[in-house]
Amino acid sequence: MTSEGTPLLEPWLALFDTATLPFYWGRYEAAPGHTERDRLLLVAQQLADRGVRLKGHPLVWHTVKARWADAMPLAEAEQALRLRIRREVGDFKGLVDVWDVINEALIMPVFSNEPDGVPNAVSRMCADKGRVEMVRMAVDEARSVSRDATLVINDFDLGPRFEELLAQLLDAGVAIDVIGLQSHMHQGFRGEEYLLDVCDRFARFGLPLHWTETTLVSGHLMPSEVNDLNDYRVETWPSTAEGELRQADEIVRHYRTLVSHPAVQAVTYWGFDDASAWLGAPCGLIRADGSEKPAYHALRSLVRDEWWVAETEHITDRDGRIALTAFAGDFEFSVGDLNGIAHLPVGAVRAEARLGR
Repeated sequence: MTSEGTPLLEPWLALFDTATLPFYWGRYEAAPGHTERDRLLLVAQQLADRGVRLKGHPLVWHTVKARWADAMPLAEAEQALRLRIRREVGDFKGLVDVWDVINEALIMPVFSNEPDGVPNAVSRMCADKGRVEMVRMAVDEARSVSRDATLVINDFDLGPRFEELLAQLLDAGVAIDVIGLQSHMHQGFRGEEYLLDVCDRFARFGLPLHWTETTLVSGHLMPSEVNDLNDYRVETWPSTAEGELRQADEIVRHYRTLVSHPAVQAVTYWGFDDASAWLGAPCGLIRADGSEKPAYHALRSLVRDEWWVAETEHITDRDGRIALTAFAGDFEFSVGDLNGIAHLPVGAVRAEARLGR
């Protein structure tokens, strides 16, 4: 999906235009100084050449950890993390300029569910610094390399505690750009009322909202009593015909609801195909055998048919202007053998296209 020639790239490109690339510290730098830089730069360039916008996830997280950093004294581990942030932002500057700068800061200082039983360095660091100063450190290091980077604070806890942390960060002058809201719905679609309530509560901070990790399953739902999604383990989790119809209905409702809210700037679907889906859940839009689910066609119809501006003819007024209803983005115009592109930024209401051969 994320490199030229892979079977899923073309159906992905037919639906989406923004990709999240993996920068999990423990995988990206499995040994000190040995990174996945060259491989991921190639992937990033291939996608950018196809017009895909790119985001990196995550720069700071306590999970998928760099085990070699856990044994370090805290001061040394902090310097390694600071270096890692600057290096990745700098290496990918101009290709990847949107980052989940810190992921799940609420649980970070108290996280203890370590598979190897060794306390991770990032959680120890956050417990020592406090959440606000941990976020400040991540933001400041990223800003030191790229002042124009868009930095997202991302979390799955969409309750009052996240609101309190955001208020503390903004009061302390920590310059985050975007609020990231996870929405893994393995236990069922949360509904329009819930989504709009969350949007309203977080919109009060005056920052754009990115719904960063959306999943909807097309098989049985995870039992509601499961508290940590990672704790749910089943031998098989198949997609079903009934579940696929439910997923198709819910994904359209989810996207339509979020796009209707003025604070929402981006929605990311997490897991394109079942074969590589998180937790082995049937949450992809593509089945494990590579065939497309009803949800793929439902979402593509919504985005590329209903919301897309189809090729059509317009007559300008005497000043060469036309009026249309559209989302932000790029628009191609042609008059005879003259052509031009107008870029309409988010929030703008006017764009200009200069025509030429």
